[in-house]
Amino acid sequence: MIELIIKGGPVMVPILLCSVISVAIIVERSLSLRRHRILRYDILQRIEELLRDRKIPEASTLCKRYPSSMTRILLAAILNHDKSRAEIKEIIEDAGRHELPVLERYLTILGTIASIAVLLGLLGTVVGMIRTFNAIAAVGYGQPEALANGIAEALIVTAAGLSIAIPTLVVYNFFTSKVDSLVIEMEKTSLRMLSILKRD
Repeated sequence: MIELIIKGGPVMVPILLCSVISVAIIVERSLSLRRHRILRYDILQRIEELLRDRKIPEASTLCKRYPSSMTRILLAAILNHDKSRAEIKEIIEDAGRHELPVLERYLTILGTIASIAVLLGLLGTVVGMIRTFNAIAAVGYGQPEALANGIAEALIVTAAGLSIAIPTLVVYNFFTSKVDSLVIEMEKTSLRMLSILKRD
């Protein structure tokens, strides 16, 4: 493995750095975007019961005690329970907009890595081919071993770039889809809680 990295030349350094950052973000987002961590179903059920019983202070305290994207949105609604339905709905939407960057954290970096890794692989290919042509200019076609280093560098870096870009892009799309799904579920939950909060 180390031998391949050495043969890949200097462009392998940023490619390896991209792979480390990508793995770190994937692990972090996998832990942070767990559905039960964002939505806290057990807490939501308890909050719903408290709201049905008109126990507003208790529901507010519960939201503060168990912070998550969903409970922060509900807290904003509960603290403004005396306002009209339209005003509370606007407050919920505003709170949701503030939570969206929390859910999408680092995803832009992940998408950028997916693009950069391909370009770095292409750069490595160009550098390897330049080295090959320099060898041809120096010794001619008669010594294939002189050409092998440049060609090997080009192929290794290209393979490394694609090996990082492809899974990173797949995971990026997965996380983006998961965030969209969470946002939809949070909207539905917020509207349900609003109906309970402002029921006649």
